[in-house]
Amino acid sequence: MNLHALRLLIKVAELKSVTKAADALSISQPAVSVQIRNLEKETGLKLIETVGRGIKLTKEGEFLVERAQNLFDMEKDIENKLFQLKNGELQELRIASTYLPANFLLPVWLAKFKMDFPSVNVNLYSGNSNQVLENLLHYKSDIAFVVKEEWNNPDIHLDHLMDIDFWFIVPHGHKYDGQEVSLRELMTEPFLLREDGSSTREILFSLCKVYSVPIPRIGLQYHGLNESIRSVVAGYGTMLAPALAVRGYLERGEIGRVIVKEIEVRRPVYICSRKNDKEFTINLNRFIGYVKSRYEVQNSI
Repeated sequence: MNLHALRLLIKVAELKSVTKAADALSISQPAVSVQIRNLEKETGLKLIETVGRGIKLTKEGEFLVERAQNLFDMEKDIENKLFQLKNGELQELRIASTYLPANFLLPVWLAKFKMDFPSVNVNLYSGNSNQVLENLLHYKSDIAFVVKEEWNNPDIHLDHLMDIDFWFIVPHGHKYDGQEVSLRELMTEPFLLREDGSSTREILFSLCKVYSVPIPRIGLQYHGLNESIRSVVAGYGTMLAPALAVRGYLERGEIGRVIVKEIEVRRPVYICSRKNDKEFTINLNRFIGYVKSRYEVQNSI
């Protein structure tokens, strides 16, 4: 398969225009069109289609662009690793994490690891579960720490690290503070929710579906856990939050906890890696070993 044509297809998909892609790459528009047609002929598939004055990928084109981007990300990762090996500079950890491990677990682990291995540079990227897994699969990180229940990605290897309890919380003095209520009753309150792609949002909506309860009204939507908790402390909203993040607020009387009848939420934390990675760097193995030595890893998937 013509890799140059694949690069052109990616640029066309990015800009949604053959002409704009040609301008961006300083080549002629006919040259780009010929390469795309040759690629369609080679694959036997229609890859792009005209929509108004622009173009869009077909379903087959979307698949090819996604896999091609992974290929070129891998190529870049190999080049970077080889350069670092050549210059004796392979002293880097690139970690992606969902917000909970990034805020409440990894800072302690990384601090202690850096004290033992001060020459290792550590880069930590945080985002929701979809963003973190995309980061990992596009070779922008070496491993990922993710809180998530449902997995359907065959390219990800999982190691179960630990489980974390989640609690429903409300402002201090709220009518449900310290009470036991039904899920249906609690869902009538305005909720603080994370953005689309957040696994905590997904688990809350799943509970509503399982118990045939309408999803709650969204009072505020945030892109971070800490912002949501602070809104509850300030006196507004209900949310589902990790116990380790809100325990201190509860002990100080700044928020209240609601017990929901017959429902306990416990969520798994996984160490994620790419299945096609045959081996890790020395420093990555050291860090994973350090983390696993503090928690018994169970149910390797």
